[in-house]
Amino acid sequence: MKSSDNLWEKASLAPGAPPRKSFALTGHSVAIDPRHNAVRPDLADVRLAEYVFAPHYAAPMPCVVTRDVVLHLTSSADSAVLAELQAGDAFECLEVLREVAWGVSPDRRLAGYVDRDALDQIK
Repeated sequence: MKSSDNLWEKASLAPGAPPRKSFALTGHSVAIDPRHNAVRPDLADVRLAEYVFAPHYAAPMPCVVTRDVVLHLTSSADSAVLAELQAGDAFECLEVLREVAWGVSPDRRLAGYVDRDALDQIK
């Protein structure tokens, strides 16, 4: 089985790129690192649809970090810290869960959870 550290880099990131009309799963599965790829058992970034299967996909909602905040591996505030995001950093939100938001820090190529009140555009 092949492994892939960051499928997100292979995904189409071009703004305005035409949406894919179909997807096909071919070849062997790859090991997914959830720190670098926005993939969970229940949800995945739609840009990864040609690489992984998930019951649901979400399109990223661009946000800006409004204050310094910690990017965590899980939704728990005491989980492993992946990075510290600074005010003004970009964040692509895929899901909002109570007090936290799950998504991708595109500058760091990391997926994780941040306090939702540290992001703009989250209602």
